[in-house]
Amino acid sequence: MNAALQNADLFPELRVDPVPPPKKKTRVVKPQPPAPLPNLNDLEALAQTLQADPDFRVMRRLKPRLHWPDAGAASVTRVLVLDTETTGLDSTRDKIIELALLRVDIDNATGLPVGEVIVFDELEDPGIPIPAQITEITGITDADVKGKRLDEARIAQMLDGVNVIIAHNAGFDRPFCESRLPLFKEFAWACSFADIDWKAQGRSSSKLEMLAHALGLFYDAHRAEMDCHALIAVLAAPLPKAAVSTGFAALLTAAKNPAFRLQATHAPFEAKDTLRQRGYRWNGDQKVWHTRLSDEAAVQAECEWLRANVYGTRNASVDLEKLEATVKYSARSGVRMQQAL
Repeated sequence: MNAALQNADLFPELRVDPVPPPKKKTRVVKPQPPAPLPNLNDLEALAQTLQADPDFRVMRRLKPRLHWPDAGAASVTRVLVLDTETTGLDSTRDKIIELALLRVDIDNATGLPVGEVIVFDELEDPGIPIPAQITEITGITDADVKGKRLDEARIAQMLDGVNVIIAHNAGFDRPFCESRLPLFKEFAWACSFADIDWKAQGRSSSKLEMLAHALGLFYDAHRAEMDCHALIAVLAAPLPKAAVSTGFAALLTAAKNPAFRLQATHAPFEAKDTLRQRGYRWNGDQKVWHTRLSDEAAVQAECEWLRANVYGTRNASVDLEKLEATVKYSARSGVRMQQAL
């Protein structure tokens, strides 16, 4: 037996009771009231709550805007935003079945729309059956267009005072419009697909739907008027990496300057991959590689690149076609010239 325990049993007065541990102080935590839930009937409040969380992104349906603040702009440019729906892709054979025109003034100082948006949107009977795949894309049927015709007098009124016509694929829309109404030949055109380097602006795609998505907007695409409203929303937004303020401002600048189509005439066969990687396209009818350039400085830089990477020391010249805004994106030719390298 342990000596200490034996002594404690024999001499109780020597027993030492164990010291109890000190009592822990209990801290009372007052319950916090739960965060108030947003009103489930207030969809905008719910959207803002989700938008504040980095794990969510909110998309809003595009609402057509028919009036923009008019802060007394000192100078404006009148534009016509245009879109077509057609029976196919060939302007020499296919026909327009819907034409939408949205007319609005652009403040030259801010690049923003001002005042009222005037809308024209009509269907037209193409005189031929609408292909099933076109009806599937647009929802427009033969019954919808039967007996209908575009109001040419109203279109002329819409064009009155317009400085620039804007389309998201002007190379497609302009030939159709000029074939249907020669009046469209008299105007300067700009293309929001080709005249803005959307990749340089941080956009993953140049498609109109994707440009709208980047702004948190969605809409029912492939109807001409709604596509025009979407294009106005996209072009009124700030361009994050451009010297100008908005897409509208960029296009108004582009419409003032000619573009150039360069043909790499008699380029050696072994340079085909180099040209393709550079962005040149092959024209099978003319059997030549060609590209489009935005201004004279780009032409000069491209000629220097061709000399260094394609033609080498041989004597060579390329074909240039100068395209003013009244010809740009049409099926008509511009001013042709030769450029020695």
